[in-house]
Amino acid sequence: LPLSRQERRHRCDELLHQFGIEKLAKNIALTLSGGEKRRLTIARSLVTQPSLLMLDEPFSGVDPIAVYDVQQIVVNLRKSGLAIMITDHNVRETLSIVDRAYLIFEGRVESEGTKDFLINDPISRQLYLGERFRM
Repeated sequence: LPLSRQERRHRCDELLHQFGIEKLAKNIALTLSGGEKRRLTIARSLVTQPSLLMLDEPFSGVDPIAVYDVQQIVVNLRKSGLAIMITDHNVRETLSIVDRAYLIFEGRVESEGTKDFLINDPISRQLYLGERFRM
């Protein structure tokens, strides 16, 4: 069901507080750091209380502290029961927080499984990770 204007405002305030960005509410998004933008993007996508959250490259273009913050947000959202799908080239950051991963190569799923499976899978190593990849 659609939220009323008042419910959306209340939900926005809750999410700004939850993500520690309430002090940024009046700022123009262009003035925010990479990590602040990432948290704002995730918070904004949660206003309508989706059952699935899709994150495209959430770890790119942000500093290591922000990467950790985004990882913690994802872990906490997952614990709350939200399904999350992440596409990202930052393999270590992504594999460290997912239950399952898929390696897509030239438009096809070439390998899938747990983090440990993908890390040790010869196909994953040959196509993407390389032989020297370590977590």
